[in-house]
Amino acid sequence: MKKLLIGLIGLIGFISGVQAQITHNSQGRLDENATEVLGKAAKKLQSVKGSVTLTLLDSEKKQTGKYTAEIVYWKGKYHLTTDGMEIWCDGTTVWQWNKTAKEIVINNMPPDSEIDLLNPGRLIVNYAKNFRAKYIRTEDDGTAIIDLQPRSAQSYHKIRLFIDEESGVLKRMEVQKYDSSREIYDFSKLKFIPIKGAFKFNPEQHPEAEVIDMR
Repeated sequence: MKKLLIGLIGLIGFISGVQAQITHNSQGRLDENATEVLGKAAKKLQSVKGSVTLTLLDSEKKQTGKYTAEIVYWKGKYHLTTDGMEIWCDGTTVWQWNKTAKEIVINNMPPDSEIDLLNPGRLIVNYAKNFRAKYIRTEDDGTAIIDLQPRSAQSYHKIRLFIDEESGVLKRMEVQKYDSSREIYDFSKLKFIPIKGAFKFNPEQHPEAEVIDMR
């Protein structure tokens, strides 16, 4: 359950606004292919609902965990639902409602300037600040593969993104660590439709729960 919460909490803020970024390869030169694909992905992921599956692999590529959540995102706001837990964010505040433990944890949304490894939307929007991007290739099915290498030392050495080159839809994200273990996020059943809502959570509606305010 702990790994589930860590992984799914990282998915919050999947959509957090869009702006153009300049992409450079590992030698510092402009990687125009990566810039174009990542720009499409950032623009695409503003209003979407669907599913995400987190798969954990150890250093021998053996599966150690697999979890699925339903997601709804709209311009930096979101609602994530999985077994026994819901996460809400109104763009400023994050509420984690653990139904099983009867616990509500409240946090501030982290600033855009912070590296957020498990936050695909913000990672794509702000990648130029913290990563060097490199276009690898485009598969026969039209999937562009782009590697993001951190500019500073991290617990991982690379993030590999799989993006539909034509539409800009993010299909998969792989976090590749130094010990060869991986965290894989597969996005499916995505519907890019108009979504609106306050995306707020009211702890007072659950008096049986313990409220932990970390703000």
